[in-house]
Amino acid sequence: MNSLGRTLEREDWLTIVSRMVPADLRLYYPDGDQGAFWRRVRESGEHREEVREIRAEAERLRQEKNPELTFSLFTIYANRGTRLEYERVYFERRRRLNTFVLLALLDPDDQDAEHELLDMIWSVCGEYTWCLPAHLGEDGHDRAIDLFAAETGFTLGEIALLLQGRLPKLLQTRIEAEVNRRLFWPFLRSAPYEWETATHNWAAVCAGSVGAAALLLLRDPEALSAILQRVQASLECYLQGFGADGACPEGPGYWNYGFGYFVYFADLLARRTLGEADLFALDKVRRIAEFQQKCYLGGDRVANFSDALPHCRVQIGLSYELARRYKSVQLPPPGLRADYRDDHCSRWAPAFRNLIWKNGTAGGEQDRDWPAASYDLPDAQWLVSRHRSTAGSFGFAAKGGHNGEPHNHNDLGHFILIAAGDTFAADLGSGEYTADYFGTGRYRYDCNGSQGHSVPIINGRYQAEGERHAAAVLEAATGETRDALRLDLTGAYDEAGLERFIRSFVWNKTELPVLELTDEFRFVSPPETLAERVVTPLPPAMLGNGEVLLAAGGGGKRALRIVYDGQRLEPDVQPHTFRNHFGQDETWYSLDFIVKQPGLIERVRLRFEFV
Repeated sequence: MNSLGRTLEREDWLTIVSRMVPADLRLYYPDGDQGAFWRRVRESGEHREEVREIRAEAERLRQEKNPELTFSLFTIYANRGTRLEYERVYFERRRRLNTFVLLALLDPDDQDAEHELLDMIWSVCGEYTWCLPAHLGEDGHDRAIDLFAAETGFTLGEIALLLQGRLPKLLQTRIEAEVNRRLFWPFLRSAPYEWETATHNWAAVCAGSVGAAALLLLRDPEALSAILQRVQASLECYLQGFGADGACPEGPGYWNYGFGYFVYFADLLARRTLGEADLFALDKVRRIAEFQQKCYLGGDRVANFSDALPHCRVQIGLSYELARRYKSVQLPPPGLRADYRDDHCSRWAPAFRNLIWKNGTAGGEQDRDWPAASYDLPDAQWLVSRHRSTAGSFGFAAKGGHNGEPHNHNDLGHFILIAAGDTFAADLGSGEYTADYFGTGRYRYDCNGSQGHSVPIINGRYQAEGERHAAAVLEAATGETRDALRLDLTGAYDEAGLERFIRSFVWNKTELPVLELTDEFRFVSPPETLAERVVTPLPPAMLGNGEVLLAAGGGGKRALRIVYDGQRLEPDVQPHTFRNHFGQDETWYSLDFIVKQPGLIERVRLRFEFV
């Protein structure tokens, strides 16, 4: 996998490694002058907000003690199946490490910051494992390499290089010893890890981090070549998880994560090989790079299908780097930049690159919001539309796909509607990660099962999980005034009486846009029950006369009127709660339009009008 697009053998890698330039500060700064770069960061206005955020976080952390990863915390997952207790402390420790390293780079004379970072490096090196308890499995901590162990090795390797000459020799030596013990030795001496053949973010994050750490720390050409050969194979698997449309089925959050670590490794590899091994030359990588601009519905609202959060701010460094490499990549609106403190996992690699890759001259003038656009992503079977008019900004997204996708939700035919920053028809996104969430109980969670999505309930049945439960696209079209998606969803349900189910969306992009949804059913025998569900965070108001109103509240806010056939449909509203990704309860409402007397053939129409 190089600029020629072919897979490299060990001998090829040995040849490339023999020609590599040294791993030094020129990997990060054009002239290798680290001091001059950080003076510009301190003194120019370009990074004013980022610097303010780092200093504010450092001030907070100075008032806090470094929290311990105790035995009691470590064993909570095994005893209860919950993860947040341990992970909050683990990520707070990474926050301390990152913040005081950045502060030491910003203010090289700050002795307090240097003292804090030296203690944090020592503390992280002394952790029982760099893995999360939920990821250890049965391998034992000596062999285990998960996302966060790999990230930690990459982080420490990069810090060791950036602070070379400032770190005491004992710490420099310990970093190398720990990364060797926890990453390189088990990776080289073990059979392939399960994630090496994954077609989702694990392959990119784990392999990319191990490869990046090796590029920064390893001096043995044989060992480095062996690692790069396996990393290459793993990243090829990762790329296989994308179709030709470049869409990330796991959603924009996991695009930021997985593809981000692909890019961080690819950049270091291209720099050390002077472009001889250039993963950016692959056309598929370019198409994946374009996904970010295609998944936003407006502002920070995204098409958050799968385990994705509804609001997603951009890693500005990654965005600038991709826009620098590819003319087809749009820079995001400046206001969507993620705050330094936004990443609850406190990852070093994106935080550092948000500073070194940000370039105020890239791309010229930028709008305050994404431009109007519609995208048909045929491999993912997504339709995403941003519409802007004198009445404001609006967004619509719908999906087909299959119910065996990475971080799968049973959501074939599901859709999202937003206006002026408010969500009217919602995707709940990701719930709190627990043992059961990824176990046999996964689809009992509303955010994962089809009961928490805007899809029909047929004879009391929800959609079934598994890749064979798939949608077929009958029509997908985008245009200046109208977008359309027509899906055959018969295969989404294990319902013997269902002979055919076709769902059609027509998105009319008028000044106040209108979504027309039509469901056509054919049954072997009339079903006992049939209900059309709409999922919303807003309490529906029953207006009677075949109308329901969803109002965002506040002066000047938009509302959504849902028009239905009151003679044939009976609306029903129920409140629900689900536990979100951060362990907080959120309320949502199921708005069901129940067919009063379902027959062998049913056609149900709902009209969604912004008012």
